[in-house]
Amino acid sequence: MSGDRSGARIRTRSPRELRRDRRPRGHSCWDHLYAAPLWPLHGANLGTLLRTCDAVGACLTVPRFPWVPEALARGNTLRRQPCVHWTGDPLGWLTRQRERGAHILGVELAEEATRLADLTPARNPTVIVLGHEQTGIPPEALDLLDEAVEIPMVGTGASLNVAVAGSLVLYKKAGLL
Repeated sequence: MSGDRSGARIRTRSPRELRRDRRPRGHSCWDHLYAAPLWPLHGANLGTLLRTCDAVGACLTVPRFPWVPEALARGNTLRRQPCVHWTGDPLGWLTRQRERGAHILGVELAEEATRLADLTPARNPTVIVLGHEQTGIPPEALDLLDEAVEIPMVGTGASLNVAVAGSLVLYKKAGLL
């Protein structure tokens, strides 16, 4: 193609059109899909993950660290607060989710982990557990996982940051990829 775009057929949608085509209002708590960065290190990752949760209709569960509210507020550029749950006991919260029948999926490099491409959309309540940016999911929490998912990489890094990894898995489990 010569670069002449006068006959382009791609038209962007206006903000009004986008709002019309999406859900009529934000959810309060759909109790279906949770992102759970329970051992976060960087606040910027929480803000990014919060935006992804809103985009896919998921809730975010975070620990009650003193810096987390500010990180979420800084990352929330939406008009209203997305669904956020707080926990002071990450292992206890995961145990309770498991007891209520939620599928606990950890984003972790582990033997026999499911490849990201092979994940299927969530049909039941699902918790996506994200570990510490440097040390991963703590060993005592690994025992609570029903499944681990691995994001294949061809570069030299061992993993993606929590916000990117969580966003990829959220979109896949929400059935949007």
